[in-house]
Amino acid sequence: MTFQEFKERFSLQMNDQQETAVLHTEGAVLLLAVPGSGKTTVLVTRIGYLIYCKEIPPERILTVTYTVAATADMKRRFCELFGEEHAGRLEFRTINGISQRVLQYFGYKTGKTPFDVADKEAVAILKSAFFEVRNSFATENDIRELQTAVTYVKNMRYTEEEIRKYQTPVQKLPEIYQAYQKGLKEKSLIDYDDQMVYALRILQQFPEVRSHFQESYSYFCVDEAQDTSKIQHDMIRLLSEKCGNLFMVGDEDQSIYGFRAAYPEALVDFEAVHPGASVLLMESNYRSGQQIVEAADRFIQKNVARHEKHMTPWKDMEGKVQRITLRNRKAQYEYLLQQAREKKGISAVLYRNHESALPLIDLLEREGIPYRMKGSDMTFFSHPVVGDICDFLRLAQNPYDGEVFLRIYYKMGAGISKAAALEAIENNSLKRTLLQEVAEGEKATPFVRKQCRSLQTHFASMQKEGAGRAIYRILHFMGYQDYMESHGLDSGKAEILRILGEAENDSRAFLRRLLELQELISTGGSMTKQKPHLLLSTIHSSKGLEYDRVFLLDMAEGILPSVQKPPEGKKGTGSGRKAEKDRELYEEERRLFYVAMTRARKELYIFAFEDGSTSSFSREIFAPRASAAGSRGKGIGISCGSRQAYTYDMEEYKEGMYVLHKTFGLGLILKREGDKAMIAFPDPAGMKTVSLSVALENGLLRK
Repeated sequence: MTFQEFKERFSLQMNDQQETAVLHTEGAVLLLAVPGSGKTTVLVTRIGYLIYCKEIPPERILTVTYTVAATADMKRRFCELFGEEHAGRLEFRTINGISQRVLQYFGYKTGKTPFDVADKEAVAILKSAFFEVRNSFATENDIRELQTAVTYVKNMRYTEEEIRKYQTPVQKLPEIYQAYQKGLKEKSLIDYDDQMVYALRILQQFPEVRSHFQESYSYFCVDEAQDTSKIQHDMIRLLSEKCGNLFMVGDEDQSIYGFRAAYPEALVDFEAVHPGASVLLMESNYRSGQQIVEAADRFIQKNVARHEKHMTPWKDMEGKVQRITLRNRKAQYEYLLQQAREKKGISAVLYRNHESALPLIDLLEREGIPYRMKGSDMTFFSHPVVGDICDFLRLAQNPYDGEVFLRIYYKMGAGISKAAALEAIENNSLKRTLLQEVAEGEKATPFVRKQCRSLQTHFASMQKEGAGRAIYRILHFMGYQDYMESHGLDSGKAEILRILGEAENDSRAFLRRLLELQELISTGGSMTKQKPHLLLSTIHSSKGLEYDRVFLLDMAEGILPSVQKPPEGKKGTGSGRKAEKDRELYEEERRLFYVAMTRARKELYIFAFEDGSTSSFSREIFAPRASAAGSRGKGIGISCGSRQAYTYDMEEYKEGMYVLHKTFGLGLILKREGDKAMIAFPDPAGMKTVSLSVALENGLLRK
């Protein structure tokens, strides 16, 4: 069958780049497909072309997908295009599915029974390892962080020394890791990551097994290659090296699973690893309007570790990219609540972390407005910051509670020793609070007495005020903000608690509400039968999906991006591996924002804040350009309420630059730290610390 006959028989329509990808069947091929370019359709069509035009037996084609759900979807898509005649003979597998086959074949050839793969047992063994090393019970947050760390080090094929150097929030990871592996071995189990580790080791060390799988297939296809880990890339390369026909589909610009050990470097280095390889492009976006496509493409061009390509709009649709400037993060939730009330069709609300949606869920539930939540995560409620702040509130309600006091006495900045805390609990007769007992202790220093009396006053005040005010007091007047900063804890969790707390008049009601929200999240959110107008999802969970209207929630500095922009420099420059790692982390943050933008078909709304917390990425999207009208004379919309909108690029304002302030006149930027700039103005103004984003957005400052 000729290619033309193939297209006519199955009513296939493709652009030139798509056709090139389908026809290029021999050798190593990397297809870089921008968002909305139809990569899955092309991959499936290429399989059909191999069968119908090249007459390759379906059994000789192995297609590797990222998830089990994707294998089913790929097979379904093949059946929709080409019917079921050959679908049953095709193999669509995950890497773990391939690994399981390797282990089974190895067992068959050697007579050895492979270990079973742990599922629920793995979590129990991990909890046991945590307790053995840390002598405390692991919270849900601890387990999540541990699972992520274990998956990362195994997929990156880290040595014992590299595991010890690995930067992770998990304390004593190497010791817990060893205890975990020992626990698995004692039960004759392996986890899903070990399944790949052992399969690759077998393929490398046993030529007979390797030859069996290499000779079973003539063509290898890999979907979502940007999400594939280093160990997975190593296995695919080994399996395909004999036939040489490797077709890898992905886009390093959409690699957002670095925390799971996704290895986009394999795409960037594809030609070096596979000499003579071809790199093809699919650059037409069939999903989004012109403004969305052009804004997203400009944004991602600033990444260094990527192939040269440009996403271009296909649809003759203007689209909309609009900034919504509000007072602060809390105002986002009221705005979205109003959107839900007006029922303007389904809108997707995307955010970095699950907890960003909690204040919105709280408002929607209180008003009985339906919503749908894609995925859920309970780790917020067991996070140390959340636990600590709740303990402060509990101690305010019961200042004699020794159990709570022991959990937080050293987090108040009062210099209380463990011995003093234990003595206060032992001596307490409920006539004096525990803080009073510490202050009256014989060994209490003047500093400890002063701090305890101050804290006592704060705790007494908390009993009479709303939960939001009480949490603000805990953070800024009772030492907990300093504790978070000194221990590298996520202050974003505290801000979410404060916003939630502002809806409650007292701490007891707030703690009850937290439990209610925890129950809501655990059951999947709103149970109403009404049609929801808001879909809530993390950006990660929205990958591969698309929506007419998208709101980007909590686009704030410290959240997205969560890391600071590293010094300018190309790949390989800077101060060694740390500089390179900083660049990699920052570029993944940019990719995450890019993926969020490209979920929108018609309308994209990005929140900005007058309090100076606006994400530098958001500011960049709306910065003035040399040709602000764009290639077709259409600009980006900006919404700032009733105020005039000013666009700017905050990165242009550097130390040593002269600026003109509307009130203070000509000034010199002496120091710049993130959004804050220390500017020297003539007397009587003198030295001023200015929030650049606020000053620039309000037109108060210019070069």
